[in-house]
Amino acid sequence: MASRIPHFNQQVLYDTTPLPDSIPKVKELGASSAPLMSAAFFIGARCREYNDDFMQCKNENPGKGEFECLKEGRRVTRCARSVIADINKSCLEEFRKHWTCLEDNNQQLWQCRPAEWKLNKCVFENLGLKKEIPDQPPNVTPVHLRKQMIYAHWPIPRSAEVFVPPSDNKAPAAASSSS
Repeated sequence: MASRIPHFNQQVLYDTTPLPDSIPKVKELGASSAPLMSAAFFIGARCREYNDDFMQCKNENPGKGEFECLKEGRRVTRCARSVIADINKSCLEEFRKHWTCLEDNNQQLWQCRPAEWKLNKCVFENLGLKKEIPDQPPNVTPVHLRKQMIYAHWPIPRSAEVFVPPSDNKAPAAASSSS
């Protein structure tokens, strides 16, 4: 028998040490996983260069990249904040419907394709950002453009329209004039 009484500590610890002045200040995204998942491909499309710089920095500083690469990480966060803000300004209703669907369906993308198609169309028309899956073979229909989902709880309605952006890589007039 142990002579010691068990003692559990349920306190949350916060590190109040301020970051050095050499690290740029940036507000956090303030979004949960569903909105981030909904906007992930658009964040990837706009913030690719910043993310590549961050990943290169981490690869060049193995084991200590967390501190060495804070500047690059802050740039990625700023860019992601700008994408979320632009989507909220331009496509709030479609964005909210899509991430709410994801939240209600355990983040299973295939349950929310019709809402995703509407969001993709709105974001492309207003911001000029396309959802593209990296390394997608050219002769295969991307999974997010398929009308039939194998594991979906219910079939996609026939009235739902798949949004396929033009393949000529030209942004629509509304997006190109705002840049």
